[in-house]
Amino acid sequence: MKKEQVLNQAVADLSQFAIVIHQAHWYMRGNGFLTMHPKMDELMDEVNDWLDEIAERLITIGGSPYSTLQEFADNTKIEDEKGSYDKSMTDHLETILKGYRYIQGLAEEGIEAADDEDDAVTEDIFIGIKGAVEKKIWMLTAQLGRAPEIN
Repeated sequence: MKKEQVLNQAVADLSQFAIVIHQAHWYMRGNGFLTMHPKMDELMDEVNDWLDEIAERLITIGGSPYSTLQEFADNTKIEDEKGSYDKSMTDHLETILKGYRYIQGLAEEGIEAADDEDDAVTEDIFIGIKGAVEKKIWMLTAQLGRAPEIN
């Protein structure tokens, strides 16, 4: 993919991922709720910050970021599912972890595409996101009692 395509893919996917985290925030119950419920706010804020940075970079280089719910839904590769109180805290965290692993791969694509097009600024944005995502993967897997298994 070209860097502009990866940037716009990130716009769709980060928009969807923020909703996935928000859904976990609303529907979580059980052990760890008092810690994890406010943590979801932090995660959403960070994802929204990345979204804004990515969209603004796309605009800066002459692109047009997706900006409607329909565009996000039509273009995201992050699955959508109805919220449920039947999910355990572990289930919610596994869903979020899956999203972070996907974003990690997308950031790698962005790094490669930006490097191929000699765009160090876009590459740096994706490198920063990738590093932050890997830290989140580590923290979530530790919460789940596992090693991060970052490639």
